[in-house]
Amino acid sequence: MQRRNGFWLALCVGLAPYAVLAGTYDGSVPLLCAVLQVIECEAGVECHQGSAESVNLPPFVKVDVPRKMLSTTEAAAEQRTSPIRHVEQLDGQLILQGGEGQRAWSLIIADSTGKLTATITDDQVGFVIFGACTPL
Repeated sequence: MQRRNGFWLALCVGLAPYAVLAGTYDGSVPLLCAVLQVIECEAGVECHQGSAESVNLPPFVKVDVPRKMLSTTEAAAEQRTSPIRHVEQLDGQLILQGGEGQRAWSLIIADSTGKLTATITDDQVGFVIFGACTPL
């Protein structure tokens, strides 16, 4: 009996890190996401690659699904927030959507890697954003 209990204890301890990682990008904990690349497109104009700063986006964004809020970090020059209006888990990806003013946004975070792809659009311009997230 002692041996069997030791086996189960070792198995649980050995698998614990994988259980933590499995929930890391599912929206259960707040995330800090870095904007790595931005592509800006206007109708009838060639698209341009740039950085977050080149298109007036924050370089880091906090994603807090439990509070349903996107926000800039405290270090950002301008404090911004945007409510998350839709949350969905689909095929190993966390999908978030919202909108504010004349713009809509949508983002996907891969459950397994934390890689992020997002779009921001209005009737004149669209942005495609690539980044990566880590738990706060």
